[in-house]
Amino acid sequence: MGRQWLHAKRAIVNLKKGQVVGKLVKEITVAAKLGGGDPAANARLFAAVEKARKASVTRDVIERAIKKGAGIGDDKMVLEHVVFEGYAPHKVPLIVEVYTDNHQRTAPEMRVLFKKGVLGNAGSNKFLFDHVGIVEAHHPEAGKDLEGAAIEAGANDFEALTHAQNDDIAEGGSGARFLTDRTAVHAVSTWLKQNGWSVITSEIGYVAKSFPELDESARAEVGEFLQALEDHDDVQRVWAAFK
Repeated sequence: MGRQWLHAKRAIVNLKKGQVVGKLVKEITVAAKLGGGDPAANARLFAAVEKARKASVTRDVIERAIKKGAGIGDDKMVLEHVVFEGYAPHKVPLIVEVYTDNHQRTAPEMRVLFKKGVLGNAGSNKFLFDHVGIVEAHHPEAGKDLEGAAIEAGANDFEALTHAQNDDIAEGGSGARFLTDRTAVHAVSTWLKQNGWSVITSEIGYVAKSFPELDESARAEVGEFLQALEDHDDVQRVWAAFK
């Protein structure tokens, strides 16, 4: 085989990197559409731009994405927001958020991906999730008072995050996920930024109310299923009752 395996591995890595960049650019575009093109006044856009910069997305690409989402210039955004509800293997409930320019293409592709799960059952499963604001951030100081920060920022709840859980969290510091009212995401993000925190996620999403008990084999199967969903170009977020 010679070095063919190495070329194949590099091709896969490059493909993955391209998918990540594509999703980051789409997130910037969507954030600008939903909250305007000024990162200082749009916490979701600010967080998306910071992630894109860390991923070495060029300034020109970022600016074009912002203008496209904000409707500035000739390149207008035509993306439909579609939410799919269903279950992963082993009855793990999930919600999939998709941004697509062709729903007729995306819907059957999602049905194929769900061949090992359940897509669009007779009832909604959103009642199994809380629809909340989510702000993830980290502070360079270890041992920060997370509860105090949550209270001061105006969050409703919090949980500690480590580098192992989110590689955007710096090692040796303090990381946390703050849960807020949907209308308070920007205010909480702003307070954190003003008090030495680096905000890495600022959005409205879904948090599961409970998590099914799974053995290692089942966890591996669910993990592979969720990864396949994440890898789809049009899938922007997968919210699952899975840790």
